[in-house]
Amino acid sequence: MLGYRHERETRDFFARVRAGRMLPETMMLRYLRYICAGFWCVGYVLFAALSPVCADIYRYIDNEGVIHFTNAPTSSAYTVFIREHPEKSLSKYSTDRYDPIIAEASEKHEVSFSLLKALIKVESDFDPRAVSRAGALGLMQIMPQNLKMLRIKDPFNPSESIMGGAYYFKELLRRYDGKLPLALAAYNAGPERVDRFNAIPPIKETEDYVRKVMKYYYIFKESNRSL
Repeated sequence: MLGYRHERETRDFFARVRAGRMLPETMMLRYLRYICAGFWCVGYVLFAALSPVCADIYRYIDNEGVIHFTNAPTSSAYTVFIREHPEKSLSKYSTDRYDPIIAEASEKHEVSFSLLKALIKVESDFDPRAVSRAGALGLMQIMPQNLKMLRIKDPFNPSESIMGGAYYFKELLRRYDGKLPLALAAYNAGPERVDRFNAIPPIKETEDYVRKVMKYYYIFKESNRSL
């Protein structure tokens, strides 16, 4: 209805102009008003389209101790796990530059594309030359002592790093019967610590790590759905 009204007013406006029933000053003011209204509408549409989409992440632990995560809870048993906030940019590096390699690793090792991408985001922020204080290397932050086991010759080669990291994470998922939080904790703190507690180790860095990976996992998952 709003668009129809503006269209009708526009037709009436130009009809009065052609009939010579409007003073020049009035004509100019009305014309400027329509121009401003047009710019405002375009700006609003662009703002809505470019605004980041956010979604809270919820967690539910069933009777068998299995943890379930979702951004669309179906019952009141779910509680907020991460309160999502918009971010200006996911990374100073391109977040889709390595998508073809991630897709190949995902298919080869049967690990979710969005999950692998979330791991890379948290581990290295998509920086292929990243080196941590502990000495972890590359996109997937592989420790030097694990390079040979994962058949990685150059840890700064994106393809080798992603393929090796995906293979290692797949093995962790098998080790913990597909329990994603435990596999993530093991990737960060080591399987020995997870085995010792039979849960996510009570280490703040590891607890924060699991939350961050889960957050970006859902961000990338929702982004892929919108494509």
